[in-house]
Amino acid sequence: MTKIICISTSPRKKGNTMLAMEEMAKTIQENGGESEIYSLAGKTIASCRACNACNKTGKCAIDDGVNEMAEIIKNADGMIIGAPVYFGTARGDCMNFLQRLGMINLSNQRFLDGKVGGPIAVARRGGHTATLSEMLMFFFINGMIVPGAKYWNMGFGRLPGEVAEDIEGVENFKSFAANVLKVAKQMKK
Repeated sequence: MTKIICISTSPRKKGNTMLAMEEMAKTIQENGGESEIYSLAGKTIASCRACNACNKTGKCAIDDGVNEMAEIIKNADGMIIGAPVYFGTARGDCMNFLQRLGMINLSNQRFLDGKVGGPIAVARRGGHTATLSEMLMFFFINGMIVPGAKYWNMGFGRLPGEVAEDIEGVENFKSFAANVLKVAKQMKK
């Protein structure tokens, strides 16, 4: 079965980004795929130290959960990552995670090459496109395939649950998740 990992980088376990992840995981399952949701809430994801340990061992020297997530992603067919927008950009934990995952990928025969996925962003008002652009760089430089959706992968909401009121945003998340699964299935043939 085609498996897509959904990762919420929000510090809120039950916030809008997690709600978006739940909608996408449900869409993936409804379309015949397998999906698991992971949250970085409660974790402190450190930035890369440029120690190059990953080049020697294939793992990051920092023990904060990124190595375990890398193994989960390595065994999946795709990955969707969601970030809340803070001050017009992705949260630091999100970018720390992506940058370290990228370094692990480079030291492990580029296991992300050909995997399918992409980012989504949730914000109160603005900064969505800057956040999506920032996160997309990770997917492209790691050889991943990013399908489109009906519109940009963004939702509006501040208080927990408000993103559900953004009907167009939720529909875009579902469209994106369905397309990630569709392309990942094609890649397995």
